[in-house]
Amino acid sequence: MAIIEAKNLYKEYRQGGKTIKAVDGANLKIEKGEFLVILGPSGCGKTTFLQLLGGLESPTSGEILIDGVDITKIKERRLAKIRRDKIGFIFQSFNLIPTLTASQNVEAAIAHQGKARQKEVKKMLEKVGIASRANHLPGLLSGGEQQRVAIARALINEPSIILADEPTGNLDSKTGEEILSLLRELNKKSQQTIVLATHSEYAKKFADRVIKIRDGKIISS
Repeated sequence: MAIIEAKNLYKEYRQGGKTIKAVDGANLKIEKGEFLVILGPSGCGKTTFLQLLGGLESPTSGEILIDGVDITKIKERRLAKIRRDKIGFIFQSFNLIPTLTASQNVEAAIAHQGKARQKEVKKMLEKVGIASRANHLPGLLSGGEQQRVAIARALINEPSIILADEPTGNLDSKTGEEILSLLRELNKKSQQTIVLATHSEYAKKFADRVIKIRDGKIISS
């Protein structure tokens, strides 16, 4: 069984009296442990598609199955639990809390679990190669270091799925490749499924599979 499946998925917006199809009839199966790259230019619909897969947006029509559960038909409380337990999100803008240290930003993701897992934060920061900067605020970290903290935060709950939206968009190409190499290494070691949306062609060499999106449509796989 696919860990994620999109069936006849549409997302439409009204803009200036016109209907914009951000996602236009997408069908896709993603297997457990796969590293999938969604490739396309800005405005092609890849970010909207990723947000639909993660339950951050609701589709106009269609189905989205996570481990066989159609998340378009469940209540928000259950959807929130699936997002918390099964999915880790990585964003282009890092979204770190500026007043918290690197370690505290990762801890914030497991605050609801109390102190029992706090010791795992250090191990996670070591895993992503940022442990020596654990006590630094985001403003004192480079872009690549901030993204490593964001990756640690996404991974700390041990989700089976990682959804990464332009995670190298704010980084130079060398640092971007280092981040993608790190994600690929983590993917191979943990068998976590990674779905990465990007416009960067160099991401293709890290993927098990690449799909291309244009105008909301999957045009190649």
